[in-house]
Amino acid sequence: MKQNIYDNPVFFKEYTNLRKTGVTYNDFVEQPALKSVMPSLDNKTVLDLGCGTGQFAMYCIQNGASKVLGLDISRNMIDQAIKENNHEKIEYICMPIEDLELNNLKFDIIVSSLAIHYIKDYSNLVAKISQFLNRDGEFIFSIEHPIVTARKDMNNWVKDHEGNRLYWALDHYQEEGIREQHWYIDGVIKYHRTISTIINTLIDNGLVLGKMIEPQSITEGLEKMPKLHNEERRPSFMVIKAYKV
Repeated sequence: MKQNIYDNPVFFKEYTNLRKTGVTYNDFVEQPALKSVMPSLDNKTVLDLGCGTGQFAMYCIQNGASKVLGLDISRNMIDQAIKENNHEKIEYICMPIEDLELNNLKFDIIVSSLAIHYIKDYSNLVAKISQFLNRDGEFIFSIEHPIVTARKDMNNWVKDHEGNRLYWALDHYQEEGIREQHWYIDGVIKYHRTISTIINTLIDNGLVLGKMIEPQSITEGLEKMPKLHNEERRPSFMVIKAYKV
């Protein structure tokens, strides 16, 4: 069964309350990095995989996209997207990313924000994405950094007796597969892959690597969330841009 943590009422409440603060890793690290590698969106068609509440879909329209298709497994997310980020040029579909079939539709840009590390069959997904892209189309996505997902218990900071963070522990890096953690609820499943697997799978499916970023916080984030200085010690995210040739 495909994981849908966002329709768990406890998780959805806690997650949406966090995002509404505007003081998160997403706001100061991941989203600025993702947007920094976006091309011109003028008259582009966009597929947003794991669209959540539609904020990025609306960003694309506001920046000139001609059409956005947003896809998410969570009914809660899609309902909120329709409520908060509805637009005649945006279509939202409640469906697992893995089940996507597009009946020969193609897109100029396919984007995914922090969703792909929840997908078990990464290779099959990338194969589909390659098929869905127009020639010269771009696949841009963010994931949790493999340094973060590597250790099996995903409890990586080693601290002293006063709780100060001493260093980041890296282990089990080459052992790809399921990682389970508590994030508001027990049993949140992610999939660890090495950097070489992530990149080579793109190449094997006809995509060319354009850029890779291990982002740091923007200045505002360092002021509002001082703990983001720890991003200098280890990156939380990776942003990758690839092209269809």
